[in-house]
Amino acid sequence: MQLSLIIAMSVHILAATFWAGSTFALARTAGRGSEQLFISQLFAAAIAIVAGGYLWHTLHEGSFGIAELLLGAGAVAAILALGVQATVVGDALRQLSKLGGDHDASVQTRVAVAQRAAAVLLAIAAVTMAAARYA
Repeated sequence: MQLSLIIAMSVHILAATFWAGSTFALARTAGRGSEQLFISQLFAAAIAIVAGGYLWHTLHEGSFGIAELLLGAGAVAAILALGVQATVVGDALRQLSKLGGDHDASVQTRVAVAQRAAAVLLAIAAVTMAAARYA
């Protein structure tokens, strides 16, 4: 295996592991702590998606079988998870910062629901990408 593929796969796996792991933890804690992890999550998501795109281009360009279908479904799920986090969580965190020390329960609930939705989407991404290896 080429060194560039080893590096890309390692970066993809490490970034995705942090992104998914922090999302699962925040989903479990009803979104508490999202303020501290939000930027890191978005950064890790961007790295995971870019590295995944490179891996797709390098390893799967020109073919489209069951493995590529599974990988594509996982990629769509991951991109949707990023969209949920960036829009819903980002907007809710901006509203919380405007409130200062006061926490609006409805805004915190939006963060929790968005983190849980992103966790489900990232679980789907992980399962489909693992299954693609054996398809």
